[in-house]
This record gives sequence, C-alpha cells and structure tokens, in this order.
Amino acid sequence: MVENFTADIDSTFAFVVGACVILLVGIIVTMIYFLFRYHHTRNKQATDIEGNLVLEITWTLIPFLLSMTMFYFGMTGYQKMENVPENAMKVETTGRMWSWSFKYENGIETDTLYVPVGQPVLLNLSSKDVIHSFYIPAFKIKKDAVPGVPTRMWFRADEEGKYDVFCAEYCGQRHSYMLTKVVAMPREKYDAWSAGLAANAVVEEESGGGERNEAKDAERGKALVRTKGCVACHSTDGSRLIGPSYKGLFGKTATVITDGKERDVLVDAAYIDKSIHDPNADKVKGFENMMMPPQTLSEREVEQIIAYLKTLK
Repeated sequence: MVENFTADIDSTFAFVVGACVILLVGIIVTMIYFLFRYHHTRNKQATDIEGNLVLEITWTLIPFLLSMTMFYFGMTGYQKMENVPENAMKVETTGRMWSWSFKYENGIETDTLYVPVGQPVLLNLSSKDVIHSFYIPAFKIKKDAVPGVPTRMWFRADEEGKYDVFCAEYCGQRHSYMLTKVVAMPREKYDAWSAGLAANAVVEEESGGGERNEAKDAERGKALVRTKGCVACHSTDGSRLIGPSYKGLFGKTATVITDGKERDVLVDAAYIDKSIHDPNADKVKGFENMMMPPQTLSEREVEQIIAYLKTLK
C-alpha cells in the first residue's frame, strides 16, 4: 500500500512548531540573562568584543541546519503528494459558483464525494467560472481549481466517516456556502452504493420514451438541481438568493429583461429550457446583473427538472 502523506504533514508541522518554541524560549532566556549579567550597575565601563569565531559559526550553522531540515520535510512530503498511486480511483471534480460536483468513472455524478476506505482517490480539478480551492482539512490537502488549467490532487481515507470540504479561495458572494462532504465507506458498502446508482441510471436511459412517472421524474429533478449547482443561486423555499426562488415559479408570469427591454413571459417548459441553455437571454427583473454560464443538460434531464419545479407550489 502506498504510504499516506498525512503523517508527513503532521510531523513537519510538529517539527516547525517545536523548533519555533525552542528558539523562542532560548532567545527570551538569553535576553533575561543578558539583562542582569550586563546591567550597567555591574559593568561601569563598556567593552568592545572584536570577534568570536566559534560563536559566529554557531549562529550561522544552527539556522542553516534548521532551514535545510524544514526543506527536507517539505520536499519529501510534496513528492508524496505529487506521486499519484497507480490504483487511484479517478473522480472529475468541478467547482462553480457556488458548489462542487463529482463525476465518477462509471458516469455517476453527485454533489457529495463518496469514496471507499483505504483506496487512493485522484481528483482531477477544474472550474467553470472563477478560481476555487478544494480543501479537505482532515486530510491536510488543498489545491486550486483554475478555469482552463487542469490541476489534480490525491488523498486516501483510512477511516470510515464524513469529512468537511470547503472552498478556500474567495470566489464571490456565496463563497462561504460552498460546502460539501467526503463520505468514506467500507469497500463493500461503497460498491453496493455505486452499483445501485449505476443500475438506476441504466434503467432511466433504457426507459427512453414511453409513459413517464412524474413522481420519479420529480425526485430525479430534485437531485439534478443539487448536483448541477442550481440551488447555490436559487432557493426552494421562497427566500431570495442570487437568483429568483424556484418556489411557485412554474406557471407564473415573470417580468424579464430581453435586449435591454422589459416584457412579461409565462414560466413554462419552453422558458425553463431556454433559461437553462441560455440563462442570459431573458433575465428576471431584479436579477439582471448576474452573468451565469449555460448548463449542458440533456433533454431528459431538463424534463426531470421541470417535473420537480412543478411540485414547488
């Protein structure tokens, strides 16, 4: 098994803090000693010291050894962080204002990162808009997600549990809400979870046309607005966020700004489809200052989102 680098980061931090504490105590003790030893009442006449070779070598050698030791710890830890294990599970990780999405090798996409305990996980990071920074404090890792610049990071969860994920780069008004979790599960439980989602996706795809189940479509649509990051800007309870609330939206008449002019439109399936693929064409009045990127959703996914919006009376 590839050695986890988390212990190296802990030991590096402990070494740096310990060295700083020793230096702090040593300097303070020396200052207090000099304060009394060379007080003017004991040294009436100032004396000049021409030089002390041993002292000069000592105070040059100690900082050099300390800095080189810190460099060694940092270099070895960095090499482990950059040396991705061959058996790492790949997850495409995307940051956008203001949420994370995770796409697995089997095509499943979630807004929470699910991983098996004990297996290295490689995150291929990207951003759809501005610079974000993927940060998992429990695993001592943080890496920027930069638009147009692929970056990557890996980690391994050695214990089952849930771990916080933050965005560590200020990315806009709702930066502090850009939160999610890493859920580490035993291998058997993870395989069952992954197989279950994959099977549901296959059934959904194979069903194609035919009779639709509105309840299942609405449930899938609810998951999509979370996975695609829609709820980062649109609430479902009527409260005002960056964009208009989804509650009671479908079927109402909204005032929009189109090419700088106001007009009233019916919020129906056609309007929602257009707003998803071209969100800046008809902006709801009062929210016209926001510039949002278009979403790449299939026709079926749009239908499921519409089914969900219909339930938000």
